[in-house]
Amino acid sequence: MPSEKYLALQKIASECAKEIRNHSHVHCVSHIDADGITSAAIIATAFERAGIDYEMQFVKQLDEKIVKELSEQNHDLVIFTDLGSGQIEHINNYGLNAIISDHHRPQGQYLNHLNPHLVGANGSYELSGSGTTYILANELGDNRDLASLAIVGCIGDLQYRKYGKLVSLNEEILKANPEYVMAKMDLSLYGKQTRPIHKMLQFSTDPYLPGLTGNEDGCIEFLGSLHFPLAKDERWRRWIDLEMTDKRKVISAIIEYSIGHNVPKVNMDRIVAECYELVKEKEGTETRDAMEFSTLLNATGRYMQAEIGFAVCLGDRGEYYSRASTLLQEHRKNLVDGINYVKNTNGVIELSHIQYFDAKDKIPETIVGIVAGMIHSSYNRNLPIFAFSNKEDGHKVSARGTQILVNKGLNLSEALEVVCKELGGAGGGHDIAAGATIPYGTIDQFLEKMNIMISQQIGSG
Repeated sequence: MPSEKYLALQKIASECAKEIRNHSHVHCVSHIDADGITSAAIIATAFERAGIDYEMQFVKQLDEKIVKELSEQNHDLVIFTDLGSGQIEHINNYGLNAIISDHHRPQGQYLNHLNPHLVGANGSYELSGSGTTYILANELGDNRDLASLAIVGCIGDLQYRKYGKLVSLNEEILKANPEYVMAKMDLSLYGKQTRPIHKMLQFSTDPYLPGLTGNEDGCIEFLGSLHFPLAKDERWRRWIDLEMTDKRKVISAIIEYSIGHNVPKVNMDRIVAECYELVKEKEGTETRDAMEFSTLLNATGRYMQAEIGFAVCLGDRGEYYSRASTLLQEHRKNLVDGINYVKNTNGVIELSHIQYFDAKDKIPETIVGIVAGMIHSSYNRNLPIFAFSNKEDGHKVSARGTQILVNKGLNLSEALEVVCKELGGAGGGHDIAAGATIPYGTIDQFLEKMNIMISQQIGSG
């Protein structure tokens, strides 16, 4: 039986669906990250099945300029997925006839607005943009098979981070659709389908494993001590290639290693966690594992080619899948280059309650947040990290925290909203990860104000 929150969202979604059915053509606008791309694919598939014509537009962020352009294009109906809730003032001011299917904190009121916050749920971990749009899609027809995309989107949005698994409305979608997406307890490291085992350990940042993370030789030596073959037929073995007895050896050894290296309990608790597989997808591919699938989609969006990820979500496993895989390889190289740039220049600079680096124009603003998250493990995990990168209209700010800091009171979304507004910028996101744009020349002011704001949130630690 669906929860009260789920039923309340279904009721709102039903009203939104009625409005959609009044139109033969809909203009869709979605975000370029994994949650936005899966949201777009979910609603697009629902439209195709319902015989509703649509066109799709992807944007890095929704602002007044884009809302104004949409109003001048005179669309009969615009639907926003994984964005829109923060731009209600502009949507109202420009008189757009719109449907908003989003999970970010609403800033204003709008009639056809589907958002978990409106029914008392938290959009940071209870329901993603793709999950919200999945509920809407099912009011347009039977689209339960799209649950797999909804789970990929919420994993890409890190909705599992707070509790180490999907909960609340996300969990309801998961459990109602076992024939499409499966949850199982397993090693939580990224790359179980596609990476050699030692590479999984080498690139593990959540949890961070001191002495192993970033140390390829150390990882090979660690695994070699467990006395099972790391390669077969001249190929490195992946996690999915191991027998269960060898998997148990690795998991036990990682836990024992973590205890010996004083890994915090909250991080150790994430070594084994609930993991999610798409039942209909081929084993050994990125699309089989929800985390790997979301990373593939993020790679397309980060390089302004969300349409490629969109095609993969719609079922392409040929040309567009190949192009997405190429972008993922380029993405990984760019991340390594970005990490090396930070470490080989000024590194990360610490203040009393925050730390930061300024990439200027050396790291693309579309990936600077990922770089920040990856190098955070190599610096002070007791402080949130802020990264700056130049963009056309100002400095891009990306902020990353840890669950331990969130448990102490850190809320990066609230902090960015307040500080950026004072500086004439705009920001938001989630408690553990958020982003913003601030005017050129305001970094020093931002740092001063943010340091104070974070000190008020988490105190002296």
